[in-house]
Amino acid sequence: MHALKTIFLSGLVCSLCGCTQLFFQPSHQFVDTPARWGVAYENENFQAGDGTTLDAWFMPAQGAAKGTVLFLHGNAENISTHFRSVVWLPAQGYNVLALDYRGYGASDGLPTLEGAQLDIDAALRHLLAHKNVDPQRIVVLGQSLGGALAIYYSAHSAYRTNIRAVISDSAFSDYRQVARDSLSHFVLTWPLQWLPWLLVDNDYSPRDAVALLSPIPLFVIHGGQDKVVAVRHAHLLFEQAKQPKELLIVPNAGHIQSLENPQVRERLLAFLHQVLEQ
Repeated sequence: MHALKTIFLSGLVCSLCGCTQLFFQPSHQFVDTPARWGVAYENENFQAGDGTTLDAWFMPAQGAAKGTVLFLHGNAENISTHFRSVVWLPAQGYNVLALDYRGYGASDGLPTLEGAQLDIDAALRHLLAHKNVDPQRIVVLGQSLGGALAIYYSAHSAYRTNIRAVISDSAFSDYRQVARDSLSHFVLTWPLQWLPWLLVDNDYSPRDAVALLSPIPLFVIHGGQDKVVAVRHAHLLFEQAKQPKELLIVPNAGHIQSLENPQVRERLLAFLHQVLEQ
């Protein structure tokens, strides 16, 4: 009963505060590095438009780079617990820049939705000036919250002509809807499902932005057993998106688990080859 009371109070406080903590749960502690997986990387720092200093890991492609992936992780912890989703890409010939949003890892500041958009913009500008990056061969890949952020940013970016594709893995379609989903999971918070419609900032909704992505290709990936973000969010995003678009539901995968599957990796590599060789 104590645990249920804690969940109830946390949900109530989260709602009353605009649910910021529901979307941002950062950690400054690093628990792993690409080097431990035999992958070279460099710490790179740059500033967002408002002067916030950001930290990222650059993993160079092995051999001649076929392209560069800007990786945007989910809402919890930092790049040290998420990079394994893409650590295999350098061996396949792709540079990877894994960004920590403000307030995460070694990045300064406090996380906000508006700030995260500035952070992604800074990361893209950093790649456009990077000596090892072809500015015409950049793909944005986001997982969970990162997927939602990627869709909105890419749809509105001043540099959208440099974005060759967007890959969304386990993303939710709408901030208010996913907050409502979270509250609906527990008996004590179930009556509060109406609160997100009043209190959650939905100005950066990916569902509202996804139709604006076209003609940038979109690849939506989602686990069929995702208990964190229901698979219907993937279908909603895909339905709203315009061509070109692809949808892959991975039947036995949970939240951000799809890229652990070798067949999904092959499908992703085929998509990258397709969009970068056009």
